[in-house]
Amino acid sequence: MPTKLTPGKIAGLNAVSNHRGVIAALAMDQRDPLEKMLAKELGVSEPPAEKISEFKQLVAKVLTRQASSILLDVKYGLPATKFINGKGLLLAYEKAGYGPRRPDRLPIASEGWSALRLKEAGANAIKILVYYTPFDKPWINEQKKAWVERIGAECRTVDIPLFLEFLGYDVHGEGGASIEYARRKPEILFKSIEEFSKERYGVDVLKIEIPVQMEFVEGTSAYQGQRLHTRAEAIETIRAAAALTGLPIVYLSAGVSSQLFVETLELAVESGADFHGVLCGRAAWQDGVPVYAKHGPAALEDWLNTTGLQNVESVNKVLESARPWSQARGLQG
Repeated sequence: MPTKLTPGKIAGLNAVSNHRGVIAALAMDQRDPLEKMLAKELGVSEPPAEKISEFKQLVAKVLTRQASSILLDVKYGLPATKFINGKGLLLAYEKAGYGPRRPDRLPIASEGWSALRLKEAGANAIKILVYYTPFDKPWINEQKKAWVERIGAECRTVDIPLFLEFLGYDVHGEGGASIEYARRKPEILFKSIEEFSKERYGVDVLKIEIPVQMEFVEGTSAYQGQRLHTRAEAIETIRAAAALTGLPIVYLSAGVSSQLFVETLELAVESGADFHGVLCGRAAWQDGVPVYAKHGPAALEDWLNTTGLQNVESVNKVLESARPWSQARGLQG
């Protein structure tokens, strides 16, 4: 575990954090999910690229007023970097997507980009996404580990922070929404945290899921009657996951509603887990997609200035209990 950060990494982490040193960031790097959402609402098979880009620009223009930074992609998001209200910028390095031809979910870097080029494009930090489960074939996981090592080395060379997001997935044929997968999820996340916290990967911040599926946690608003965890058990699982690393961690919203994401963060606060912010994606802006598709950019901007900002402010209120990234265990500077 690194105990001292370099000046460039410190500057980058400060740039994407708020005045308290908490990473109160928006995630607007979605490509495939946003394409599908817009296609459905527009009634087309493939939405125009300029509409996807315009949507991102409007979200960035309005919601960064209440965020410390924003995560964007290089495919559709670069024009939006001009509208982020002077806030910090993270850029995604990975190329999105997987499918039947890529059941191994091996990561691919965006063509024509490097850590240096992302930094030159204005990034204060770089984010990569890896789909990872310890239950997959060893040859698949070794390729993923080597890929993270290479990008970690790149980021060390150009002295820029690296955020690593890992998402678990089902390899047992049970389905990612099943209670069987939910039962495995804590172990998947625990082992992922332990692996990618190793110094060899050069990761500076972990972007992680909450280790429980809220629909199987008794007493939550998402609970549907099939209990896997009591509330107390869920809280302990969240606390145990965060205790596995000395790196700063930020929680992702995983496509849930704004209300459920806030409820999830409140569980993390109740657990006493050390966490240092969020990268809040669809929970903040997804309900604006049908508004934009049906009524246009002006209507979306109105929605963002009301409901969208309320969503961000609800998350920020919970983040008053988050810790500054500089207080992460094992870090100095």
